[in-house]
Amino acid sequence: MKLPLNYEEIAEILPHRYPFLLVDRVVELIPGESIVAYKNLSINEPFFDGHFPGKPIFPGVLLLEAMAQAAGILGFKTKGKTPQDGSVYYLAGTDELRFKRPCVPGDRVMLRATLVSERRGVAKFAISSDVDGELAASATILCADR
Repeated sequence: MKLPLNYEEIAEILPHRYPFLLVDRVVELIPGESIVAYKNLSINEPFFDGHFPGKPIFPGVLLLEAMAQAAGILGFKTKGKTPQDGSVYYLAGTDELRFKRPCVPGDRVMLRATLVSERRGVAKFAISSDVDGELAASATILCADR
Protein backbone atom coordinates (compact mmCIF):
# COMPACT_ATOMS: atom_id res chain seq x y z
CA MET A 1 0.00 0.00 0.00
CA LYS A 2 1.24 3.45 -0.97
CA LEU A 3 1.60 5.97 1.83
CA PRO A 4 0.75 8.66 2.66
CA LEU A 5 -2.96 8.31 1.97
CA ASN A 6 -4.50 11.65 0.94
CA TYR A 7 -8.03 12.99 1.43
CA GLU A 8 -9.45 11.30 -1.68
CA GLU A 9 -7.96 7.92 -0.73
CA ILE A 10 -9.26 8.27 2.85
CA ALA A 11 -12.73 9.07 1.47
CA GLU A 12 -12.64 5.69 -0.33
CA ILE A 13 -12.14 3.97 3.06
CA LEU A 14 -14.41 5.99 5.38
CA PRO A 15 -18.07 6.85 4.72
CA HIS A 16 -17.68 10.34 6.27
CA ARG A 17 -17.59 13.50 4.15
CA TYR A 18 -16.82 17.18 4.73
CA PRO A 19 -17.32 18.70 7.21
CA PHE A 20 -17.28 15.47 9.21
CA LEU A 21 -14.29 13.69 7.65
CA LEU A 22 -11.70 14.57 10.29
CA VAL A 23 -8.60 12.75 8.99
CA ASP A 24 -6.51 14.73 6.50
CA ARG A 25 -3.68 12.27 5.86
CA VAL A 26 -2.52 8.79 6.86
CA VAL A 27 1.27 8.62 7.22
CA GLU A 28 1.77 5.14 8.74
CA LEU A 29 -0.44 2.07 8.51
CA ILE A 30 0.30 -1.52 9.47
CA PRO A 31 -2.91 -3.55 8.98
CA GLY A 32 -3.75 -5.56 12.09
CA GLU A 33 -1.45 -3.39 14.20
CA SER A 34 -1.42 0.41 14.10
CA ILE A 35 -2.02 3.68 12.27
CA VAL A 36 -0.67 7.22 12.45
CA ALA A 37 -2.68 9.97 10.76
CA TYR A 38 -3.25 13.68 11.25
CA LYS A 39 -5.80 16.46 11.21
CA ASN A 40 -4.68 20.00 10.42
CA LEU A 41 -6.76 22.55 12.32
CA SER A 42 -7.56 25.73 10.41
CA ILE A 43 -9.33 28.80 11.80
CA ASN A 44 -11.71 28.36 8.82
CA GLU A 45 -13.27 25.22 10.39
CA PRO A 46 -16.97 25.97 10.97
CA PHE A 47 -17.01 24.80 14.62
CA PHE A 48 -14.42 27.42 15.66
CA ASP A 49 -17.01 30.20 15.13
CA GLY A 50 -18.98 29.04 18.14
CA HIS A 51 -16.44 27.01 20.18
CA PHE A 52 -15.49 29.49 21.57
CA PRO A 53 -15.78 33.06 20.21
CA GLY A 54 -12.48 34.80 20.85
CA LYS A 55 -10.82 31.59 22.12
CA PRO A 56 -11.27 28.87 19.49
CA ILE A 57 -10.80 25.29 20.74
CA PHE A 58 -11.29 22.04 18.79
CA PRO A 59 -14.33 20.41 20.49
CA GLY A 60 -13.38 17.37 22.56
CA VAL A 61 -16.11 15.24 21.01
CA LEU A 62 -14.66 15.98 17.56
CA LEU A 63 -11.17 15.10 18.78
CA LEU A 64 -12.57 11.76 19.97
CA GLU A 65 -14.31 11.35 16.59
CA ALA A 66 -11.05 12.10 14.70
CA MET A 67 -9.19 9.46 16.73
CA ALA A 68 -12.06 7.00 16.16
CA GLN A 69 -11.97 7.69 12.41
CA ALA A 70 -8.25 6.85 12.35
CA ALA A 71 -9.08 3.61 14.19
CA GLY A 72 -11.84 2.99 11.63
CA ILE A 73 -9.35 3.27 8.77
CA LEU A 74 -7.13 0.74 10.56
CA GLY A 75 -10.13 -1.55 11.07
CA PHE A 76 -11.28 -1.36 7.46
CA LYS A 77 -7.76 -1.97 6.15
CA THR A 78 -7.22 -4.85 8.59
CA LYS A 79 -10.43 -6.60 7.48
CA GLY A 80 -10.00 -5.70 3.80
CA LYS A 81 -13.47 -4.13 3.74
CA THR A 82 -14.92 -0.80 2.61
CA PRO A 83 -18.25 0.99 3.03
CA GLN A 84 -18.93 0.11 -0.62
CA ASP A 85 -19.05 -3.55 0.52
CA GLY A 86 -21.85 -2.61 2.91
CA SER A 87 -19.55 -2.55 5.94
CA VAL A 88 -19.77 0.25 8.52
CA TYR A 89 -17.67 0.66 11.65
CA TYR A 90 -19.71 2.13 14.50
CA LEU A 91 -18.20 3.65 17.61
CA ALA A 92 -19.71 1.32 20.23
CA GLY A 93 -18.02 2.45 23.43
CA THR A 94 -15.23 4.37 25.06
CA ASP A 95 -13.31 3.85 28.28
CA GLU A 96 -10.76 5.92 30.15
CA LEU A 97 -11.18 8.96 27.90
CA ARG A 98 -8.90 11.77 29.07
CA PHE A 99 -8.24 15.20 27.59
CA LYS A 100 -4.83 16.64 28.47
CA ARG A 101 -4.48 19.81 26.38
CA PRO A 102 -6.70 21.91 24.13
CA CYS A 103 -6.17 21.77 20.37
CA VAL A 104 -6.37 25.14 18.61
CA PRO A 105 -6.21 26.58 15.08
CA GLY A 106 -2.77 26.05 13.57
CA ASP A 107 -2.21 22.72 15.35
CA ARG A 108 -1.40 19.54 13.47
CA VAL A 109 -3.12 16.92 15.60
CA MET A 110 -1.47 13.53 15.25
CA LEU A 111 -3.99 10.69 15.53
CA ARG A 112 -2.77 7.27 16.66
CA ALA A 113 -4.56 3.96 17.05
CA THR A 114 -3.40 0.46 17.92
CA LEU A 115 -5.56 -2.63 17.50
CA VAL A 116 -5.76 -4.32 20.90
CA SER A 117 -8.16 -7.18 20.10
CA GLU A 118 -10.98 -8.24 17.80
CA ARG A 119 -13.76 -10.72 18.50
CA ARG A 120 -17.00 -11.39 16.64
CA GLY A 121 -16.94 -8.12 14.72
CA VAL A 122 -16.07 -5.92 17.70
CA ALA A 123 -12.60 -4.39 17.73
CA LYS A 124 -10.88 -2.76 20.69
CA PHE A 125 -8.43 0.06 19.98
CA ALA A 126 -6.05 2.10 22.11
CA ILE A 127 -6.23 5.62 20.67
CA SER A 128 -4.39 8.85 21.35
CA SER A 129 -3.69 12.25 19.88
CA ASP A 130 -0.85 14.69 20.33
CA VAL A 131 0.38 18.06 19.12
CA ASP A 132 4.13 18.59 18.79
CA GLY A 133 4.69 15.48 20.90
CA GLU A 134 2.45 16.68 23.75
CA LEU A 135 -0.45 14.35 24.58
CA ALA A 136 -3.83 15.91 23.77
CA ALA A 137 -6.18 13.00 24.51
CA SER A 138 -6.27 9.23 24.96
CA ALA A 139 -8.86 6.49 25.36
CA THR A 140 -9.76 2.89 24.69
CA ILE A 141 -12.63 2.46 22.26
CA LEU A 142 -14.77 -0.33 20.90
CA CYS A 143 -15.89 -0.33 17.26
CA ALA A 144 -18.50 -2.68 15.85
CA ASP A 145 -18.39 -3.84 12.22
CA ARG A 146 -21.97 -4.08 10.96
